[in-house]
Amino acid sequence: MKRAICILSGGMDSTLASYIAKKDGFEIITLHFNYGQRTQKRELKAFREISLKIGAIKEIELDLDFLKQIGGSALTDSNIEIPIGGLEDGVPITYVPFRNGVFLSIAGSIAERFEAEAIFIGVVEEDSSGYPDCTKEFINSYERSINLGTAIDKKIKIKTPLIELKKEDIVKKSIELNVALELTWSCYQSEDKACGVCDSCRLRLKGFEKAEIKDRIEYK
Repeated sequence: MKRAICILSGGMDSTLASYIAKKDGFEIITLHFNYGQRTQKRELKAFREISLKIGAIKEIELDLDFLKQIGGSALTDSNIEIPIGGLEDGVPITYVPFRNGVFLSIAGSIAERFEAEAIFIGVVEEDSSGYPDCTKEFINSYERSINLGTAIDKKIKIKTPLIELKKEDIVKKSIELNVALELTWSCYQSEDKACGVCDSCRLRLKGFEKAEIKDRIEYK
């Protein structure tokens, strides 16, 4: 059976990408990173529940404390406030420097180890928060690098099934595939009820509003 590594934060996008991998007939290994983010415990809870829900054959949880040590992001540095004034142009302060590059490097290593032929990641280019490591150009370049630097015969594909979607499309697709949206977590700053005002909550709520579907999680 073909096998895929699914980078799963516990958020709505990575969860849908994992469900798509399952629908496409892949045996799933879920991969989660703890990197000192503010909602680390809540994201980990979501990851474990979603991994169980989709029937992952293996769950891998890795600690990347150095991303917190590097700092430079409101997600990892408590001295930097999470913006709540709405989405702005440019790269936001919630961007973690080269996070997806780090994640994909590790996923490539795991894919080689377990002879997986695909890595699924829920990056969104068109309607994202302006992160530079969510673009097609970046992903295509990284896929080539992974295949140049691994020893297995099969080519590893980086699958980005959401990259051209808008948030409302992601919500609709999630409903279509019966994704357990109530298990997902998107909020950047709260671990009990979602704040509803951070960039990630705003994008999520906007997606549900445009899709004319009620969100299944609680907000403050």
